Amino acid sequence: MPPRRRLSPERRRAQLLEVAAPLFAALPYDEVLMEEVAERAGVSRALLYQHFPGKRELFAALYQEAADQLLAQTRLDPAATLVEQLTQGLDTHIAYFAENRHTVLAANRVLAGDRLVQTIITGELDALRERLLGVLPPVDDRTREAVSGALKSWLVFVQVLCVDWLTRETCTRAELRDVCVGAAVGALRPLLPEDPAPDWPRRPARGPTGADGPTG
Repeated sequence: MPPRRRLSPERRRAQLLEVAAPLFAALPYDEVLMEEVAERAGVSRALLYQHFPGKRELFAALYQEAADQLLAQTRLDPAATLVEQLTQGLDTHIAYFAENRHTVLAANRVLAGDRLVQTIITGELDALRERLLGVLPPVDDRTREAVSGALKSWLVFVQVLCVDWLTRETCTRAELRDVCVGAAVGALRPLLPEDPAPDWPRRPARGPTGADGPTG
């Protein structure tokens, strides 16, 4: 075990999360051991448990941090088109999902019934829905309620589709993103007075092996 450094509680907590993140990303949830987290952090197990009563609490804190970072990186610009905004947000999330496969699968499969973890997921989805509502053209209250419901269902669709994609990548990242964008456009078109994406769909060229063509 490396020599222990004296840190403030806040910095120690941040260090423990930093050490735990690659473990949860690289290993299935059940294979991540609190003892290994403590060893890699250079602390005793007792000190680790002072900050996190168990692996569930450690994982939940890690996933909350990831959700906060994803929200910060998802920039919805009212000056951009709906498709541009959806593309940026989806690319950000799909990149994280691909790089942290086991973390995402743990939150959505292994801990699917855990209230603490699911509250984090629901909170991020609700925040994304409110942001999308904020950049869409103004509508009356009735239409806004309908659009809000459609976005809520769309976000759940995206969540399920992306988690399934992590277990078996049946398409490219760009194709996955465009399926999600197309689903959002299709859900919103009947509800909004103007077409939110008049240039959609785009049909990228694909070679005989299924390689992506231009998608910009």
